[in-house]
Amino acid sequence: MSDLRAELTEILDEAEWEWLIPHVQRDAVILVAPELNLVDVGVAIASDHIPSVQQWIDQQLITKPTTVQVGEWNSDAFSELRQRTKRFNTLIVQPYVLVQEIAAV
Repeated sequence: MSDLRAELTEILDEAEWEWLIPHVQRDAVILVAPELNLVDVGVAIASDHIPSVQQWIDQQLITKPTTVQVGEWNSDAFSELRQRTKRFNTLIVQPYVLVQEIAAV
């Protein structure tokens, strides 16, 4: 388990919204609430720890992005007034891309 945690920690990255669009289109993005640790969620999913994953789903702490969220991210990304593109912390746990919004500064 510690090897998996170390591996996932190493591949934790940041991505711009535009880079995630193809993954959203193939329904592979999972939005992780900011109060959860992205690596903890990745470890639970990768190791099929169903009780944790089910609890997070039930509490809506891990969800698929809604069409409203995707629309907001798209409009933010293509707004002429944007200061900075929308960014996410990301973790790939095949076949999923786990993402957490990074708060705008």
